[in-house]
Amino acid sequence: MTTFDPCAGRRALLAVGAAAALGGCSVYGGTSTDEPPPDGVDAASPPPPSGGSPAGTPPASGAPPAGGPAPLARTADIPVNGGKIFKEQGVVVTQPTAGTFKAFSATCTHQGCTVTSIQGGTIVCGCHGSKFALADGAVKAGPATKPLPPKRLNVTGDAITLA
Repeated sequence: MTTFDPCAGRRALLAVGAAAALGGCSVYGGTSTDEPPPDGVDAASPPPPSGGSPAGTPPASGAPPAGGPAPLARTADIPVNGGKIFKEQGVVVTQPTAGTFKAFSATCTHQGCTVTSIQGGTIVCGCHGSKFALADGAVKAGPATKPLPPKRLNVTGDAITLA
């Protein structure tokens, strides 16, 4: 005599649904497309260079190399003893002294708000009033207790890009 298990059908249905959901998560070649690469292209290798300056040679005009990142700003956009907040990129760029450019995370270390302004030679978080130094991101006034983490910049000619 066989016994009837009312949950067996539900378990089978759940197993099929889980397998279908997981199958949709697979990605070919580490990219987000479902298409395989064209014949003769290895999905794991980087794309071929697109021209521009030879490797290691800075561009002549101060612009980024062909295919390089677009400039975040121009040096003239960042005031001396001031800075500019780039919310989309999550970075604040400062110029504490003429010709010295620094970058820091725009996320306040107190509770994760984006810093809101640069006033009186400090980076200010409008959420709770924390203030940070332009030169090194150090806490000048709390409630934050940790400095803003530094970000890497490249300054080539008058172009400022994130490294």
